[in-house]
Amino acid sequence: MTSVIPPSSGLEDLPPGTEPGALPPPAAGRRTGWRAMLPAWTPKLAVGLGLVVAIALFGLLGPVFAGDPDTIRNIGLTGPGGDHWLGTTQTGQDVLDQLTHATRGSLQIGLLVGVMATALSAVFGVLGGYAGGIVDEAFSLFSNVMLVIPGLPLVIVISGFVPADQRGSWTIALVLALTGWAAAARVLRAQTLSLRNRDYVAAARVAGEKPWRVICVEILPNLLPVLASQFVFSVIAAILSEAGLSFLGLGASNSSTLGTMLYFAQNGFALQREAWWWFVPPGLIIAAFGCGLALINLSLDEIINPRLRRPGRGRAARALSGSGREHAVRSTAV
Repeated sequence: MTSVIPPSSGLEDLPPGTEPGALPPPAAGRRTGWRAMLPAWTPKLAVGLGLVVAIALFGLLGPVFAGDPDTIRNIGLTGPGGDHWLGTTQTGQDVLDQLTHATRGSLQIGLLVGVMATALSAVFGVLGGYAGGIVDEAFSLFSNVMLVIPGLPLVIVISGFVPADQRGSWTIALVLALTGWAAAARVLRAQTLSLRNRDYVAAARVAGEKPWRVICVEILPNLLPVLASQFVFSVIAAILSEAGLSFLGLGASNSSTLGTMLYFAQNGFALQREAWWWFVPPGLIIAAFGCGLALINLSLDEIINPRLRRPGRGRAARALSGSGREHAVRSTAV
């Protein structure tokens, strides 16, 4: 004899006071709406935000209180102490004053490159992936060509052909942006190809929505974590690339950056003269800012890749998805 237990209606699983037919409340700790697109607060995110905010404030507010970084004094290569907290350079210029203005210059170039590279990757990745057809093939071909070209040698060649008097911050930022968007465009294209086949995108098309509205309202909000991650990576790459170009003497000629500080320290034989206060502070600023952005990027990866999420968040999501399942039919043979 076989007895079959009928499936439960599910009403007994609802919390007390819940009306029949109403959706169960979200699981405890589960974030909904736009909060679900923000990274979870973790120690590495706190450290990363702390480093980035501290260096950004140092670069923004430091030049307001610092003196003239170009003032020459007759106390060359003086160690830290007294009126010069970080010592002086070979020509007596205050290292702390130079560091504040150089940090602002590097942050400006990093921000410009991040915005331009992210915009280019969104145009070639999102628009090409959504349009499809010959547009997607053309954009994908151009992205692949830019992707296989070595980035740093191309930047060195382009910067070398630009005259020194015309090689400003905007020129360096434009060169770095034009050579650093292809990889992000490939990632955005793959995500867009997946999103354009979703039911809500198809429903928007059937409803007669214009393509630009479908992209801006239905697709781009789902790509915000990816765009933020690509922006952070572009800023890191831009600051490091600019420092490399400036160290080779191909950086911006009309602005001070952390790379130009390292360039003048190398030309002044700071390492041979054991003037560590001249080249160590800009190197530490670059390393700390890159570390902070990398920690923020790792936190953003938890949104993009569900496998990297914390176990507590995964258990809450599984509990929510399993709360509405029907009971399985159990049979017992007697």
